[in-house]
Amino acid sequence: MSTMNISLPETLKSFVDEQVAGRGYGTSSEYVRELIRKDQDRQKLRGLLLDGAASAPCQVADERYFDGLRDRVRNRAGK
Repeated sequence: MSTMNISLPETLKSFVDEQVAGRGYGTSSEYVRELIRKDQDRQKLRGLLLDGAASAPCQVADERYFDGLRDRVRNRAGK
């Protein structure tokens, strides 16, 4: 694992220390890694949403569509 040193103002360092102590992280590095992973997930989701918004619709989401969707869900839940 690589090492990266960061500098924080005292207020941010105190905040990180509080999060580590209060939320069950073993170290500040664990907390920062978790924040980075969440940011990666957020960026990936944003990309997927933008891709979806830019794509052409493939099926009209009308009452018939949702009825079929409910039927598929009920059939899978019954298995």
